Formats: sequence, C-alpha cells, structure tokens
Amino acid sequence: MKLFKLISVLAAAVLVFTALPRGSVTALSGEELTAPSAILMDAATGKVLFEKNAHEVRACASITKVMTLLLVMEALDSGKLQFTDTITASSHAASMGGSDIWLEPGETMTADDMIKATIVASANDAAVALAEHLCGTEEAFVAEMNRKAAALKMQETVFKNCNGLDEEGHVTSAYDVAVMSKELLRHPKILEYSGIWMDELRGGKTQLVNTNKLLKSYKGITGLKTGTTSQAGSCITATAERDGLSLVAVVLGSASGKERFADAAKLLDDGFANYAMVKPELPEGAVTELPVRNGMCDKVGTTAAVSHPLLMEKGSGKQLKAEVILPQELEAPIVKGAVVGQILYKSGGKQIAEYPIAAAEDVKEINFGDVFGMLMGALSG
Repeated sequence: MKLFKLISVLAAAVLVFTALPRGSVTALSGEELTAPSAILMDAATGKVLFEKNAHEVRACASITKVMTLLLVMEALDSGKLQFTDTITASSHAASMGGSDIWLEPGETMTADDMIKATIVASANDAAVALAEHLCGTEEAFVAEMNRKAAALKMQETVFKNCNGLDEEGHVTSAYDVAVMSKELLRHPKILEYSGIWMDELRGGKTQLVNTNKLLKSYKGITGLKTGTTSQAGSCITATAERDGLSLVAVVLGSASGKERFADAAKLLDDGFANYAMVKPELPEGAVTELPVRNGMCDKVGTTAAVSHPLLMEKGSGKQLKAEVILPQELEAPIVKGAVVGQILYKSGGKQIAEYPIAAAEDVKEINFGDVFGMLMGALSG
C-alpha cells in the first residue's frame, strides 16, 4: 500500500512538472510542426522568434486578404473610404467562388459590412467589391497591393488577385505574410472585426461564423486570417497578445485545418513561454546638466525617456544593463530637442536598444549685441 502511494505521488509530481511553463529552457523545433512552412514574429519589433522554411515561396489562399484589408484600413485612415459608404457589387465581384456571402450583381452593402464579411467569413466576393470600390477595377487594386508589398520589402510576394483564389504566380512566403500582418496590426480597428466569432448581415438573413477557430480555444487570441485552397493547403496568420507581448504566428501548407490551428498554437505557446516585454528603468545620469561653451548660458539641462518596452527572453531581465553616453560639454548654439547623447541598453554584452538624450532648452550662441544689452540692462537696474 505504501509503495502504491509513493508511485502515485511520483506520478502526480511528473504531471505537475510537465505542465509547468517551459520558460526559456527549451525551444520549439521544426520537427514539432506538421506544416512545411511557418514563422513566429514579435509584432512590435518584427524580430523573428522562430522560423521553418519561412522564405519558401508558396500559395497562401485567403491570407491574401490581409493585404486587401491593409489597403482598406489605409483608405479609411486617409478619408478615401468611410465605414458608412455604400458599396455596390459588380457582376465580377458576384461571380467569385469559394467562400462568399452570395452577393448579387447590383446588391449594396456598407463598407462596414463588406469589411466584416471579408475578415470574418473570408468572403471572396466582398473582398473584390471593396477592391473595385477603391480603385475602379480589381486589377488596379492588385497593382496597389503589389506596390505596398514592395514598400514593405516583401520580396517573395506577387499578388494576382485580392482574395487568394488559386492563380498561377500568386505567391508569398510565411515571412512576408508575417510582415504584412504586423503592418495590419498598426490599425487597431481591424481587431474589432477579427475578434468577432459570430455575426450577421442582411438584417439577420445571412449568418457569419469566423473561420479562425482559435478564437474559441486560445487565450489572448486577437485574429487574424485563415485560408484554404487546393494549392495552398490550410493556412493561418494568427495574432495574440498577453501581458503587452503581441505575436504573429504564420502557418502555410498544412494538410488540414486541425493541424494548422495546432501548429499556430504551438508557435504562440513557444513565444509566450520564452519571451516577455520588459520596461527598462531610466538610468541615473541621463537627466542632468551639461556645460556649454560659447553660449548665453553656461549649462543646459537634458531630457530622456524610455518610449517602449524591450523584447527579452524570459529570465534575462536581470542581465539588462544601461550605459549613458554624453559629451563632457556642448558648443552653442543648441536647439531644444536636439539629440546630445544616447542611452544604450545591453544584455549579455549585446546591445538591444538605444534611446536619445535631448537638450531641454535652447541656448543661444554668445554675441556682442546680446552681452551689451544684458550689461546695459544690469546698469540701468
């Protein structure tokens, strides 16, 4: 009986141990993922945290709509498009196959509903309707997609359509998908759509169910887009945030939807287990006064601020060291806000961040007229 109890205790201990967070002790391996191509990226910095054939050129199905939605969000920001704008479906838009909301030629919906349909239900017809509304034709919109891809240095991407239906030469890579997903996250409004699980259109006549099943199963999930075609396989760009750490996990070419979701969860798990955002403290000596040569004042104050947290491996925060670099003196004239020094943050001897130290006020160069004026003022006083 005692032996049985001992075995039970040991078994329970093993279960507890294996359930503990990994911290930075272990790292995900490519063999643990079934997908042929994948990447994990920090959404704030673009730092690649894991990759498996991330630059392999592949079809990506409806992940294409990330770029479509990025251009839509930019049009909203610029005022070119309003959420309340009425969008009319053309015969071309209504002819799309695959996932759609069965638009009829001439049918109208608001831009808000078209965006919702595009991201929640992955509606190919709604994506084309948005594209035509913004650029006149899908072809003209696709040209804008490719220009934006070039601007983002997405070197493995060529778009041939705006919805991701299989087409010869319509390709990208997991890395490029992560880049455009990171860019789309700069528009927080998109998360109000990508986080929708169920909704409706046409006054309740059309039901929408999100194609991203991680919304119901993964803690911190915020989006973003799934895609499936015969050429691309099952794909996903999954975004999640916990404790200020925002991640993008991209999986391309999975054999099934179940495998793509499992791989995306493994990538996100690995990121949250091994990385954290650390807010560094402002080091002593960064805010000080510096001597000024040939100025109307003999010293000038400095200002400095740590503007954003740093991405670090968990457990390495104690290794973070700050170095303040300032000159012994400054030469007038000095303009308020001018960079006069730097704060360098290092971990393990490697520099990981740099922040500016600036002049807190203007200092004019000394000249005879100003000095004479000050002297006369003093004498008259």
